[in-house]
Amino acid sequence: MGSDPERIPGFIYLTPRARALTASSASAIMPRNPSIAPEGAFFHNGKNMVRAIALLSGGLDSMLAIRVMQQQGVEVEALHFTSTFTNPGSLDISVTAAARGARLLGVRLTTVEFTKEMLELVRHPRHGHGKNLNPCIDCHTAMLKRAAEYMREFGAQFVITGEVLGQRPMSQHRDALNLIAKEAGIPGLILRPLSAKLLDPTIPETEGLIDREKLLDISGRSRKTQIAQAKLLGITEYPAPAGGCLLTDEGFCKKLQDLLDHGDFDLDDVNLLKFGRHYRPADGVKVVIGRDNRDNEAIQTLARADDILLHTVDIPGPLTLIRGKWSKETVRMAADLTARYSQGRDQRRVSVSVQRHGEPDDRVVDATPCDLEKYKQYLIT
Repeated sequence: MGSDPERIPGFIYLTPRARALTASSASAIMPRNPSIAPEGAFFHNGKNMVRAIALLSGGLDSMLAIRVMQQQGVEVEALHFTSTFTNPGSLDISVTAAARGARLLGVRLTTVEFTKEMLELVRHPRHGHGKNLNPCIDCHTAMLKRAAEYMREFGAQFVITGEVLGQRPMSQHRDALNLIAKEAGIPGLILRPLSAKLLDPTIPETEGLIDREKLLDISGRSRKTQIAQAKLLGITEYPAPAGGCLLTDEGFCKKLQDLLDHGDFDLDDVNLLKFGRHYRPADGVKVVIGRDNRDNEAIQTLARADDILLHTVDIPGPLTLIRGKWSKETVRMAADLTARYSQGRDQRRVSVSVQRHGEPDDRVVDATPCDLEKYKQYLIT
């Protein structure tokens, strides 16, 4: 390209085919000051000519994808998308893993809070849910749309992900990958280094920014190839596979579906789904009973001013929360279940404290440890 006398040195020019592929997202590959660039070209910024935005989960695949790009001299800026659905508890493990991965790879990391968008996708997934409530295609599309915005801001030429062809049944087959790229508005600009040789060449490859021969041809669910490649490329620290997104967890999704079926809710209600046993005795009211100390602490933290809290007196037991339009029957049920799940389950009577959250006064009721079958019909999970 540089030998063409009609072309200005310092710019890389797209072929007509490449320009056609990116017509809907031309600004994604233009310089920050497009007035200085010839038509159909983007700026070659010297030593750091090739720049990319990477989606970094903190897992092996996304770390390996970045390292493969670094091997070709690509400057990488990483994005990590976090939401309440990637956070299984009070500590956001996904953010911690991503931060550790970014540090090991030597890349700058930006964390993007994504809960609001995810809730809307769960409610109204354009491409439906997976096995549970996971809107994988819509989720990946939304993340890549955001990544495209960062790509423009960063002055990058393309986006990379750690996706592996055939690894996930809903979102990582060939048609889904192509659909996601199209709907994200950057067709031809999403490079998946781990499976690139099995997929159609992207613009960075056809334009010579990336050497396709140095990319990989991994497919399927096995991690053996990734582990071997990580060793070759000096990646020695990475997390073991974990549960991942809670929207693929059957138990969590039963509770979330119940929430969706019963009207308005907020983020506190969603976060509460991660802890305890959940009962729905009537429309508009829930009872949540801690399973262990971790649950009890989380329930205490997530309790609101109108919630009722119950706990056993002088006997170890759960913290129980009532949220919504409760009645005397609801309090009786919650007290009996609190007694049943306590260490006083074999006693005839157990004293249970009942208190509105945030108020100093409580009252103590005599509860009867009940047969769990009595309230089984109200148990969500």
